[in-house]
Amino acid sequence: MTPDRAPGLAESRRALAGGEVSSRELVEQALARIEATRTTLNAFRIVRAQAALAEAEAADRELAAGGRRPLLGVPVAVKDDMDVAGEPTAFGCRGDFPPALTDGEAVRRLRAAGAVIVGKTNTCELGQWPFTEGPAFGETRNPWHTAHTPGGSSGGSAAAVAAGLVPAALGSDGAGSVRIPASWTHLIGIKPQRGRVSTWPRAESFHGITVNGTLARTVADAALLLDAASGNHHGDLHRPPALAVADAVGRDPGRLRIALSLKPPFTATAARLHPEIRARVVELADTLAGCGHVVEEADPPYGQIGLAFVPRATAGIAEWVREAPDPALLDPRTRGAARLGRLLGGVPLRAARRAEAGLQRRIGAFFASYDVVLAPTTALPPPRIGAFARLGGPATDRAVIAACPYAWPWNVLGWPGVNVPAGFTGSGLPVGAQLLGPAHSEPLLVSLAAQLEAELRWHELWPPRRTDADGPAA
Repeated sequence: MTPDRAPGLAESRRALAGGEVSSRELVEQALARIEATRTTLNAFRIVRAQAALAEAEAADRELAAGGRRPLLGVPVAVKDDMDVAGEPTAFGCRGDFPPALTDGEAVRRLRAAGAVIVGKTNTCELGQWPFTEGPAFGETRNPWHTAHTPGGSSGGSAAAVAAGLVPAALGSDGAGSVRIPASWTHLIGIKPQRGRVSTWPRAESFHGITVNGTLARTVADAALLLDAASGNHHGDLHRPPALAVADAVGRDPGRLRIALSLKPPFTATAARLHPEIRARVVELADTLAGCGHVVEEADPPYGQIGLAFVPRATAGIAEWVREAPDPALLDPRTRGAARLGRLLGGVPLRAARRAEAGLQRRIGAFFASYDVVLAPTTALPPPRIGAFARLGGPATDRAVIAACPYAWPWNVLGWPGVNVPAGFTGSGLPVGAQLLGPAHSEPLLVSLAAQLEAELRWHELWPPRRTDADGPAA
């Protein structure tokens, strides 16, 4: 183990159980890395230094007494849309937010597994965009090229894991917000089945399109964190059957029928797949074929699925805006989305929700012919910092659709998807691909991702080491 980069979850767990390292040492090292990259990466909104050290010392006492919980003493991070007792949940916004009185259910389950929550990571305002910038906290930067965004909205979690500040982190995904930053920072990002990881104290998040998921450098670590966070509160609206996803790592997925889908789903604005991303995804398809799978080009029958997305997304924004301590401090684009959400929050929202069952049946029939869909995660490589900063609402929407048209349909469906690293552009920017499956298919997707990882060894690559002394730009 080296103190300048976090070991993985599984590696940390083994070292702690074997007495090779203490939880306090791991947490101290994580805190030092976070501080050293505060201005270069700016991954964290809140750092729980004193509380995390106290929790690490308690974990060390439990380890010394023979305790062996799944993540006992391992430092992790969570996105700043999740409640951590004693800390505000600002969700990327300005304003005087009160501290949460209790942990959200996902955080409670991580603590029950023994994890130490070192801090809350940055996210754009109410998780709306595939970049992590804003007046509340500044700019979160990509560890591979700090002049570029790590993506969003779970950009702080992605930057923290990609740079090795922490072994893994929770994020949330309402239109690709785990998978997009994972693709742009060379990580595994698991968007699980709706309800797999509780969103409590919300019975559902953004009318069911947003789920909590995991980001890690390896498939095994992402699955381990997912299993630790999974489970339901009695108030959750969505309660899928329990799965042990980590057990699928290393399992032979069998000979699968894989649909290579390069066409963007229905969007109101034209989107064009970047030729280098197309090439990287096709190379992944060739690797899968070399593993014995049957791969052929085919597109799911999405139809006008976007009509089932916009009312749910904007009505969810309107709800969060109503809870903000000072809505006047919010980005004008946020206030505009909330106005639209209030307009769409009645009949259009109910129609959007009713449409889901039909979409699931139609797109589900596609899986009679194919087991998995392989698609680009984004249409473009990570944009430069500030690329969206001066755009108005409609222009931002057009730019977001052009960059990220591929991820959001699986949020409407509520089904699992896994981002895997697909390689790099000629200028060294990471890009990714999605493995997408039908309901409750996390074990299949994880076993396939792990098979790819064994072939391509993507986790052996690290971004350049950066500290505050290097300055913020690449």
